[in-house]
Amino acid sequence: MNQLSFISRWNALQAREARLAWLLLFPTALIVFGLIIFPAVFSVWISFHDVGLRNLNDVFHAPFAGWSNYTRVFQDFAFKYQGPTNWGAAVTSIVYSFSSTVLTVLIGLFAALLLNRPFIGRGMTRAIFLFPYVAPIVSVAFVWRWILDPRPSGVVNDLLMRLGVIELPLGYLSTRGLALLLVIIFEAWRYFPFAMLMILARLQAIDNTLYEAAEVDGANTWQKFSFITLPELRYVLGAIFLLRLMWTFNKFDDIFLLTGGGFGTKVLPVLTYEFSFRLFDFGRGAATAMTLLVLLIVFMLIYVRVVMRNVDEQ
Repeated sequence: MNQLSFISRWNALQAREARLAWLLLFPTALIVFGLIIFPAVFSVWISFHDVGLRNLNDVFHAPFAGWSNYTRVFQDFAFKYQGPTNWGAAVTSIVYSFSSTVLTVLIGLFAALLLNRPFIGRGMTRAIFLFPYVAPIVSVAFVWRWILDPRPSGVVNDLLMRLGVIELPLGYLSTRGLALLLVIIFEAWRYFPFAMLMILARLQAIDNTLYEAAEVDGANTWQKFSFITLPELRYVLGAIFLLRLMWTFNKFDDIFLLTGGGFGTKVLPVLTYEFSFRLFDFGRGAATAMTLLVLLIVFMLIYVRVVMRNVDEQ
C-alpha cells in the first residue's frame, strides 16, 4: 500500500513538474557553482595558506599560514598609508572609487537632463554619448595615453606648447596627484553613459502633470528640479551609485592600462595582481582580494543602512 502511494505521488503532475524544474535548473546551478561559488570559496581558502609557484601543482596540500598573509598585506608599504604624498593602495582605492562614482553620477545626470529635452539631432547626440561606454577599453585607454603622451608629440603637450602655455612637455600620467585625478576623470568619462541611460529612462516616466501643476503655482526651473525631479530620481540615483561603486572598487583594467598602477594610482585590484602574478605570492594576493571584499561589504552596508534609509524616510 505504501509502495503504491509512493508511486502515485512520484507520477503526480506536481511532482513531475518539480523534477522538470530541478532538471532545467541543474545546468545553471552547475555553472554558477563552477564559475562563482567554488572560486570564491577557493580564494578564501588560499588566503589562509602559503601558495606559490613551488607548490602550485599541489595546492591542496599547501601549508596552513593562518593570518600571516593578511598581516603581510597590512604591513606592506604599498598597502598602508605612508603620508600625504603616498596614500597607499587602501586609501587610494577609497578615494578613486568614491570620487569617480560621484563624478559619473553627476555627469550622467547632467547628460540625461540635456537629452530629455527635444532638440534637433537628439538621436545622434545620444549615440555619440554612448561611445565611451561601448568602445573597447583597450582602444580608448591607448587613445587617452596618446593624448596625454609626455613627449612633445602628445596632443595636449603639442597644443599647450603651440599656445605658449608651457615651454616643455609634461608627463601628465607620471605626475603623482595629477595621474590619480586623470584616471578618476577617465573613469567618469567612460561610464557616465550607463548612469545617463538609467536616469533618462526614469526621467521619461515622470508624469508631466507634476511640472504643469508646479508652473501654475509659480515654481521656477530650479524649484521644479529640486522638488519634483530629484525626489523622483532618488531610487535610481541610489541604485546607480551603489552599482558603480561596487564595479569601480573592483576595477583593474582602466588604471592598469593608463598608468600600470604607478605614480600614486595603485589600487587594491592592481596590488592583488602584483602580489599574485608578479611576485607569485598567491596567498598574499588572495588575502588582498579578501580585504577588498570586506571593505566593499562595509561600504555597502553603511550606504544601504544610512543613505538609503534616509531616502526612504523622506
